[in-house]
Amino acid sequence: MNVLIAGAGPTGLTLGIELARRGIAVRVIDKATEFFNGSRGDGLQPRTLEVFEDLGVLDEVLQHGRQVPLMKIYVGGRLVDERRMADPVEPTPDIPYPNGHMLSQSRTEKILRDKLAEYGVGVELATAIVGFTQTADAVTAELSTGETLAVDYLVGADGGRSFVRKHLGVPFEGTTDESIRMLLGDVAADGLDHEVGYWFGAADNPMSGIAMTPLSGGDQFQFGAPLDGEDADTSLEALQELVDKFAGPGTAKLRDLTWSTVWRPNVRLAAKFRVGRVFIAGDAAHVHPPTGGQGLNTGVQDAYNLGWKLADGREEVLATYETERRTNAARVLGISQDLMQKHVDGDESALERGENTRQLDITYRDPADTRPLVSGDRAPDAPLTDAEGNKVRLFELLRGPHETLLRFAPTTASPHPHAVDITSPEAFAIYHAQPGDEILIRPDGYLA
Repeated sequence: MNVLIAGAGPTGLTLGIELARRGIAVRVIDKATEFFNGSRGDGLQPRTLEVFEDLGVLDEVLQHGRQVPLMKIYVGGRLVDERRMADPVEPTPDIPYPNGHMLSQSRTEKILRDKLAEYGVGVELATAIVGFTQTADAVTAELSTGETLAVDYLVGADGGRSFVRKHLGVPFEGTTDESIRMLLGDVAADGLDHEVGYWFGAADNPMSGIAMTPLSGGDQFQFGAPLDGEDADTSLEALQELVDKFAGPGTAKLRDLTWSTVWRPNVRLAAKFRVGRVFIAGDAAHVHPPTGGQGLNTGVQDAYNLGWKLADGREEVLATYETERRTNAARVLGISQDLMQKHVDGDESALERGENTRQLDITYRDPADTRPLVSGDRAPDAPLTDAEGNKVRLFELLRGPHETLLRFAPTTASPHPHAVDITSPEAFAIYHAQPGDEILIRPDGYLA
């Protein structure tokens, strides 16, 4: 089997790793001539951290990133509050990474590219897909380099302006609100404490202002500021004027603007995630407001869901990709939109993040099934003792491209190449299991 992935962002890279570690021949191409350098999607949710543990990149992600910082809230130049988007919570036996983590998207992509390279796969820059056709047995793709190749499957992870989605003729349903525009980017700021974040609000409208959030690995902040009228100046000078306006002249001296863009609320969901042997994932399938930090994470989850299904290849398995992921994308878009509306309405709770943004509640269960843990639910972590008496975590045993059978002793010892015998009382309780139960866990960490 061979797969072509168009797009080398977090979604395409995650999918590339998922396929390559299963021995699937994969190529990852991107139309860009150089790798992206900027923060963009810098919020990593707890469920994404669990995925990264399975992929073998979590330690580096945690090393180079940082915890969500304390935000100092200034209104009219006066400090009025200090808060976090979410209060830190302690890990539990079933949730080892309960808190979000911040790492610039470019650094996340570098870590994923390096992992992909360990499987002998490199990203092919300056290589765009410019056409494709498909039959019942293969996809023939035309590349901007002049190459034509036949593959078993094509995946469009090529962003919101996805060529793959457009070529399929799949509607991208949703809205773009031209009345709201923000200047986003990365900049260094002398005069600000890089260990904390800032919200500088206007005295007459505290929810109108500029956010400065510290980025790891240097002295830059990610900023977000409103734009009035038709102004679309993304220069350092224009940004300095906005900081002076909301924070007060002399509060911060900006320098080293490395990335900036004008953002408009663009909330869209593809009508289909698959046509025949062609799939779409990430921003090609759904685009989110930045509120809630859901976009990058949802794309990673798409790839994590799709990778093992492509490797499996059975139609009944492949058919579940759109059913599971489109339903989830619609739900997450709703969360992001609600938070965005709170910002528009001036609701201070827009700065807060709830349980529903951590993506630990992603489920593919039958909504009619109200039992605490059923098929389609995330498989929780649990403390175990292995055959040699060593303390281990269940997630350590799940790590890898395989499915796992949990056998709760005493057991019939059903044959399975990746069976784990469970004797830990805490694991019994977490899984609501009884002696003799057997639970199969899919390769993407959900109950089969």
